[in-house]
Formats: sequence, C-alpha cells, structure tokens
Amino acid sequence: MQQADVFAALSNPVRREILVRLRGGPVAAGNLARGFALGRPAVSEHLQVLRNARLVREERRGRERYYHLDPRPLSEVETWLAAFTRYWKDRMAALETVLDEEEGDA
Repeated sequence: MQQADVFAALSNPVRREILVRLRGGPVAAGNLARGFALGRPAVSEHLQVLRNARLVREERRGRERYYHLDPRPLSEVETWLAAFTRYWKDRMAALETVLDEEEGDA
C-alpha cells in the first residue's frame, strides 16, 4: 500500500481524537478502542491509516500492542499552514490600516 498522506489521515475526526489521546503517552490498542462508539476492527483500521502516515508507531509488549504518537510528520502540515497564517495576518493588517484611515477621516 502506498504511504498515506498526512492530510488525508488527519481528515477523519476519529483519527484526530486518537492522536489527541496519544499525546499523553503510549496507549494499548484495546484501551484506545474502548473510548469510541466503534468496534475494535474499525479502530484498528484507523490506526493502520495513522501508521501508514507515520503519525503513530506500534510497539508490541507481549500480547498487547501499544501505540505512540510520532509528531514529526505534523511539521509538513505546520509548514503548509504557515503560508495561510501569513496570508491572514497580512489581510488583517491591511484591514486595520483601512479602518484607521477611515477613523481618521471621520
């Protein structure tokens, strides 16, 4: 299977919630599945998408599988969003200038 796109992996709210739950440290697959109204197989599919996107890594401990957050691929998202952040900051600064000018004319 081709490596999953980080943006596609983040597009699903269940996968985003899994990442949020993993921020506190590794969590066993069974414990992750208990927190959702989905069956274990569905949560496993979401974990597979996150693994393929390199957002989580799996560690076997005996019969359990623990999942760890790997935030490194999120830097790709941060870089992509930075251009939009700059865009909106520039737009807001331009709006502020116009409003200041209008206020000065009043």
